[in-house]
Amino acid sequence: MNELLVFMCDGAPVRGEIVSISSAWQAVLERRNDPPAVKRILGDFVGAATLLSASLKFDGTLIIQAQSQGPISLLVVECKSDLSMRATVKLSVEPDTIDPDASLGDLLDAQNSGRLVITLDPADRQPGQPPYQGIVALQEHRGTVIKPVTSAAEAIALYMQNSEQLDTRIWLTSNDTHVGGLLLQRLPDSGGHAHLDPQVAAEGWNRIQALGETITDEELLTLPPQTILRRLFLEESAENGVRSFPARPIQFACR
Repeated sequence: MNELLVFMCDGAPVRGEIVSISSAWQAVLERRNDPPAVKRILGDFVGAATLLSASLKFDGTLIIQAQSQGPISLLVVECKSDLSMRATVKLSVEPDTIDPDASLGDLLDAQNSGRLVITLDPADRQPGQPPYQGIVALQEHRGTVIKPVTSAAEAIALYMQNSEQLDTRIWLTSNDTHVGGLLLQRLPDSGGHAHLDPQVAAEGWNRIQALGETITDEELLTLPPQTILRRLFLEESAENGVRSFPARPIQFACR
């Protein structure tokens, strides 16, 4: 399975994506010998980059780049609008010194130094025209409280909220053979969902979120996207309608 499925909820202002990557992810790992915690974080960002690239409205590349003074000094994932992707990571310590259970904060936010840069780079960008960049600190500020971001999913949700100002939920998981992910995004109360009462729209978003919360890592890692969609939104499909679009293939790009 190397595919991404996009779906829309007719009864709620929600757009979603499900991604499943196997051989393309294994092609990344074949070129590396990273410790388990690093592979897990890299895999999660591969899933995130693929999910975000599916909504690009131009021919080009989405780049996720994380830098820090921690054990992971640099992490880069590139995914083009045709869903061809590649990834790399650089360590500042010996691989065997990294705790297998280390979190994203442990590896990428040492001394509160970590930051995530997401770049959107159109293929037809003119000379001298800078690409769009969004920067996310790997800490969430809530008033005077600073909460460390502990996962790729948290970091991407923060980016989406700050850049697009749309409520977004994302679930990411990976192992030595597969990467899986689910993205749910609340659409503006306009366009195709302008007919929905604001309260109905809010209830619909909450309902779809609650269904998303039931997803498991095992399902994301073992089931095809169409099966996940059918199981996850079975009642929703019968009641309000969930429409999926043709699955898109994902491939590893060595260059």
